[in-house]
Order: sequence, then C-alpha cells, then structure tokens
Amino acid sequence: MHYDVAVIGAGPGGYLAAQRAGEAGMRTVVFEKENIGGVCLNEGCIPSKSFLNSAKLYDHAKNSEVFGVTAENVRIDQAAVLKRKNRVVKLLVSGVQSQLKAAKVEIVKVEARLVGRNGNGYTIVAGDATYTATRVILATGSEPVLPPIPGVKEGLEAGYVLTNRGILDLAEIPGRLTIVGGGVIGLEMASYYRTCGSEVTVIEMLDHIAGAVDADIGKALQSDYEKKGIKFILNSPVTKIEKGVVHYGGENPGQVEADLVLMSIGRRPVSRGLGLEELGVYMERGRVVTDRHCQTNLPGLYAVGDVNGVWLLAHVAYREAEVAVNHIVGRPDNVMRYQGVPSVIYTSPEVGFAGLTEKDAAEKGYDYKVINLPLNFSGRYMAENDRGQGFIKLIMDNKTTRMLGCHMFGNPASELILVASIFIDAEFTVEQMLAFIYPHPTVGEIIKEALAKF
Repeated sequence: MHYDVAVIGAGPGGYLAAQRAGEAGMRTVVFEKENIGGVCLNEGCIPSKSFLNSAKLYDHAKNSEVFGVTAENVRIDQAAVLKRKNRVVKLLVSGVQSQLKAAKVEIVKVEARLVGRNGNGYTIVAGDATYTATRVILATGSEPVLPPIPGVKEGLEAGYVLTNRGILDLAEIPGRLTIVGGGVIGLEMASYYRTCGSEVTVIEMLDHIAGAVDADIGKALQSDYEKKGIKFILNSPVTKIEKGVVHYGGENPGQVEADLVLMSIGRRPVSRGLGLEELGVYMERGRVVTDRHCQTNLPGLYAVGDVNGVWLLAHVAYREAEVAVNHIVGRPDNVMRYQGVPSVIYTSPEVGFAGLTEKDAAEKGYDYKVINLPLNFSGRYMAENDRGQGFIKLIMDNKTTRMLGCHMFGNPASELILVASIFIDAEFTVEQMLAFIYPHPTVGEIIKEALAKF
C-alpha cells in the first residue's frame, strides 16, 4: 500500500506531523510500536506534571497558615495520585487518537523500519506487511542512557533501580530515594518525592546541577533544595549500585543508603534498527543529522524531535513537525529557528530560561550587560509567594539592545518564559520590548521592570 507520507513514531513530533500531513490532504500512515503519545505523554512530561501538581497542592495545604488558611490532617495519598495520573494520560491519549482519526491518518501499532529507496520514495516493513511512501518522517524519540555501572542491570531486573518510566508508576512513597544525575528529570523527581516525605540524595558527576542552565540559576535551585532537606553529592561519579547502597567515587568517595535508585543521567536518540545506516543516512553519535527544514541528506526523508538530537524537548518536536510538513507541501514557513527556544524545569520553585547564559555570551564575545531583579519587585508575586526568593536575570546586548538570554527562578516561570522567548526570536530592541503593555498585577511585569534597568 502506498502513502504520500509515512511517519515512524507517534510521540509529540510524530503524531503532530501525521495530523498536519493528513489535514493537508495527504494520505498518511503513522507507525508506533508502543504507546500513542510517546514518552512525553505516557512516561514523561504529562505524568510528571500530574505528580508535581499534587505535590504543590500538598505543600500549599501544609504551609497555608501564613495565608490565613488552617488545614488539619493533610496527607499525600500516593495510590490516589497515581490513579489520577493514569486517568489524565488515558484521556489525553484518547484525544490524540481522535485528532489523528479526524485527519484520516491510519495508525499501525507495530514496529517499523526502512528497507529500501527508489524513485517513488521509500519502502517500509512493519510486522508482516510492506508499505511504500513518497516521504518519510522519522520521529522515534529517545531513550534513557544506562551507563555500564556495576549493579545497574541487576537493579533494573530486581526493581530497585528505576528509569523515568518506573519512578512515575510508584504506588508508595519510598523512604530513601537516591537519584543518579542532577538534570531536569532527576531534579523534578527530587522535588516531588522530597515534598512527599522521602529522604532524597542527588549524586552528580559534574560540579553543578541542572545541566546547561545559567550558573546563578543552578546555584539558587540547589540552595533552595538543600533548605528543603535534599542532599547533593557533586563531582562524584557513581561506581557501583547494590540493593540498599549506592557507591560513588571522586575526591571524597563514599556510599549512600537507598531503598530505590533513579537513573537519570540523560537520554539518547533512538536511531538503531531503523535501517538508516544501510540507506546511507548521515548520523552523528546516534542522532540523525538534519538541515533547517528537518530533512536528512536523503531527499524526502525527515527527522523531527529527539531523534535528530538538536533539542530534546517536546515543544521543539512539535515545531519541527510543522516545519517538516510545511516543507513537504510547499508552504513558506518551512525553516527552523532555534535561538529563542524556551526550556522549563518544573521544580518548586520553577525554572524557565531561553537564549544564551552569561557564560555563553562571554564565550561568544558579546559586549553584554547582566540585569538581575528579585521577583519581589512584582506585587502579584509578593501577594502569592510569602516565602519566595525568586529572581529574573537578563543578558542584554549593549550594541543592539536586544535580549540575548532570559533566566527565571520562581513561580510561574514556566508560563512567563514564552514572552522572553518571543523577544529573543524576534530580535526586538529594548525600546520595542518596553513599548508593550504588560497586564497588572502580574508576575510577568517583572520582565518590563528588568528591561527598564538597561
């Protein structure tokens, strides 16, 4: 059977690409070997936010007296939290399936791989069937990196070592949780389980947490976490995992007792077993190399989302899906721009950032100015965050007056960072950014207050 477009993988990038192609009138099929919605909807973005929202409500209830509200016998019911999470995921998956059906996209729930290429496009084998498609969009996502640390494999098999999938399916709160890796997933889960009562230790081989975030943001987040009782062990690679104990090295080697261990040291593109090497697709350390149209070196073969390794973010995958389909159908909006990509860490408090860090700006040779402003300058923030110590940090180009980077620590950074992302992407000058009317009273006014300091 021949299709105009075949999509391999039905995560955020895959299902949106299939939907948009179908809506454009192209005969479209999407292959998915596991769950519609991919990791984000089933094992990542949405499940974790459901968990974190429950933790936020629990924390607010426990500490509500300062706001004039008294609550008694407040507790977390993890089984109920899990049940709600599963219900939310089920509803959203159903919604995605309905959208695909409305776009007349055929869904094939089986693993697929490319086996050939000719003048009419590509040949795909999925299960016992063979398909052909004029264009193919790869959207196979990413998977957890599991290093060859002694004990990891045995721990996964025994159930005391977990990945992101397992940590979001726990029906009971562990007494002691050790997290290997201080990146986004690890920090969000540290926030949740510490709020719910676990003793949490984060072991990170680098000298800082939160990966590539601005150094000031990372330090603020670590300080806040330590005040809440989360322990950090930095510059310490994990050397061995046994049931109940995690061993680490570095200048001060030691061990940590743990009931459960979360492996959270990163993710890598899923590109093996797709037949790409045989077709001559350009690869780089496992990622599929693409151009600004999200097209590979082979005409008509595209790669969107984590598999191309540009940004491992669902919202980037969505945009790449739109760009790829636009390129296929000949629409002018068919070029990716990454300079203003927003990122969020849904910790408590939240972190949001877009553009360059201060270190990036210095290394690139910019003549820049740093503006720091406490979120306490916002009346709305003060009204809603009695204990908040948040701040905004802007990196401004002295020559052009454009915003190079924006970094926020404090709620609701996840909802505010889009404004900065738009400013960076559009390359607005400070005069243009200040000319907008910002609603009052909102925490978002802090962006204008900071810009006014330039």
